[in-house]
Amino acid sequence: MGTVTNTQGKGANMGQAQQHRRAVLVVEDDAELRRFAARLLEDGELDTIECESAEAALATMLIRGRDVAMIFADIRLPGAMDGIDLAREVRLRWPFLPVILTSGYPREGQLPLGVDFMSKPWQPLNLLVAAKQALACL
Repeated sequence: MGTVTNTQGKGANMGQAQQHRRAVLVVEDDAELRRFAARLLEDGELDTIECESAEAALATMLIRGRDVAMIFADIRLPGAMDGIDLAREVRLRWPFLPVILTSGYPREGQLPLGVDFMSKPWQPLNLLVAAKQALACL
């Protein structure tokens, strides 16, 4: 299937009950870039789940969909599905889940309705702002 890595964001202060937080699903085949995006979002106090393929991301959504608050995915991914296929499937099953697709290549074709796009190389602050805006709508 593909690698799925769970990472935890910043926890609650000592003495406070840690409440369950939903995570950003980061889908990127470049391991270094995937880890960078995850760490960046965690520093922004969000939890993350990492996947290297659309198939692994979809499997994660089927198992842990309630834990996921947003998907940030590359368009070009290994396997039968790409990021656009993933976004379409997510739109069908979880229509209100925010999805941001990214690519270093020019956008090809139409993105599914309600899916945002961020060109690579993206700036760290732009990713944090986009994630906060997407999550604020929930």
